[in-house]
Amino acid sequence: MPAGLVQTYRAFAHNNAWANHRLLTACAALSQADFEAARTGFFPSLQRTLNHIHVIDLFYVDALEGGWLGPAAWKNEVPHLSLGALKPAQAAIDKRLITVCDALTPELLDGLVRINRDARVQIERRDRLLMHLFQHQIHHRGQAHAMLSETHVLPPQLDEFFAEGEAPLRASEFDQLGWTEETVWKA
Repeated sequence: MPAGLVQTYRAFAHNNAWANHRLLTACAALSQADFEAARTGFFPSLQRTLNHIHVIDLFYVDALEGGWLGPAAWKNEVPHLSLGALKPAQAAIDKRLITVCDALTPELLDGLVRINRDARVQIERRDRLLMHLFQHQIHHRGQAHAMLSETHVLPPQLDEFFAEGEAPLRASEFDQLGWTEETVWKA
């Protein structure tokens, strides 16, 4: 497997953290009532949808790190009642995912991950698990983005991470995240 594919996973991890940062920063303009308000979606509020992203990230990132947390990750479906509590928790799990992806090698990418499902152990290839995790995050961020459009807050662009023309805006946000272009695109 070429090193370019390893770098792609690293970039996806950074893109994921950036999109979460951008979305949660926009949501910070909401009142607690707007954050909790019932909305159309699989998890029927921004609070529940964004917490779902967090707990599933926790479940899979723990497994990717070799942990055994398993379904205890979602014992509390809404562990962070306020955005003020959720945003740093999500940033922390995003950093852990970046660390996992920064440590990837072609051999590790092809390796297996053991996932605690309580009654059984799921064995999954690391590359497939990462693709599943990134897709899950994109899917639910899209739902949260649509929910945000029902509020007074303008939903942020979440699909410009790789666009060269967005470099100045991205640089400002990268400063907030403690990154540089080199951090993201290192080979």
